[in-house]
Amino acid sequence: MKQPLAYVHPDAKIAASVVIDPFVSIDKNVVIGDGTKIGSNVIILEGVRIGKNCTIFPGAVIGAIPQDLKFKGEDSLAVIGDNTTIREFVTINRGTAAKGKTVVGDNCLIMAYCHIAHDCIVGNNVIMSNATQLAGEVVVNDFAILSGGILVHQFSHIGSHVMIQGGSKVNKDVPPFIKAGREPLSYAGINSIGLRRRGYTNEQIRDIQDIYRYLYQSGMNTSHAIERIEAELPATKERDEILLFVRNSPRGIIKGYFE
Repeated sequence: MKQPLAYVHPDAKIAASVVIDPFVSIDKNVVIGDGTKIGSNVIILEGVRIGKNCTIFPGAVIGAIPQDLKFKGEDSLAVIGDNTTIREFVTINRGTAAKGKTVVGDNCLIMAYCHIAHDCIVGNNVIMSNATQLAGEVVVNDFAILSGGILVHQFSHIGSHVMIQGGSKVNKDVPPFIKAGREPLSYAGINSIGLRRRGYTNEQIRDIQDIYRYLYQSGMNTSHAIERIEAELPATKERDEILLFVRNSPRGIIKGYFE
């Protein structure tokens, strides 16, 4: 349902059940799926793909060109999955030649004044609280929770099921399943409450705790800790996810709070 005071480019592909409030502007080369609601004064620019049953609150700007001086006008996308909520004045830039698209997954909550820069990949079921800012090419894995006012350095990687304290500056990669806080940002234990809410058993949580004892409380360097983990702890999906994350971290992972 298009409000007569909204502008929708004739080439945009908008499902019949989409609700568009007054003063919305939707550019060409835009696709919006069934059941999505677009609030007043939202700007949706060229190259945006929005899934089904999303809610975009007033003042959001989606698909603006990257704030990257290397951008030369190349075709790129900003892709938003299904059932995602984007609150007031969020900005999501489209991609560059580096990755070609910026992605926000399914079932996410992106709260007011957040910024997601070019070529970021935000997974499913992610929560970003008010005014959290992602620089270019950041990766945030599924079920991560970023509290308010967090600043994330470009190219950083935040693992699945992570919870990060509000106001933090993320300059290193944050491995899966943990809580992170303090200044500088440091390991602060396992996100056990979040894991239990998502169906992880006590045994799985204990296994994750054992892995991080090697990484953060044994006094070993990271390479030695990985060797010991592989030799002494049973192979599990969670163990392999943690080890793969740490091995593939060119920026290095955050340190323990006691270091």
